[in-house]
Amino acid sequence: MTKMFPVLTAPEFLAQTAAPAPQSGGIPGVMIIGYVLLFAAMYFFMIAPQRKKQKEHERMLKSLETGDEIVTNGGIFGVITNVKEDRFVVRIADNTKIELGKGFVQTVLKRQAGEKK
Repeated sequence: MTKMFPVLTAPEFLAQTAAPAPQSGGIPGVMIIGYVLLFAAMYFFMIAPQRKKQKEHERMLKSLETGDEIVTNGGIFGVITNVKEDRFVVRIADNTKIELGKGFVQTVLKRQAGEKK
């Protein structure tokens, strides 16, 4: 009967192990350039547009005046009746006014009559 699997002795087995792969002398600068390009792409596609949107929102908040119709982040529609240092007084229904932090105004629906957008 023939053997199906050859039996290797220890020296033969050790002789068959693969030699260590030669290390490539890769340039670390290539990897650094890759990271810089990745960060630049993230900046132009994510960070820069977000900063632009934030600046536009701040500009819109500074331009709000009494009589402007707004929508809050919570979806409440109202008209600004008074502008305070850090908040607005907003009329949301007849005889119903709320004080709203300036950062919670999402959009302006209508500007006060006679004012340009």
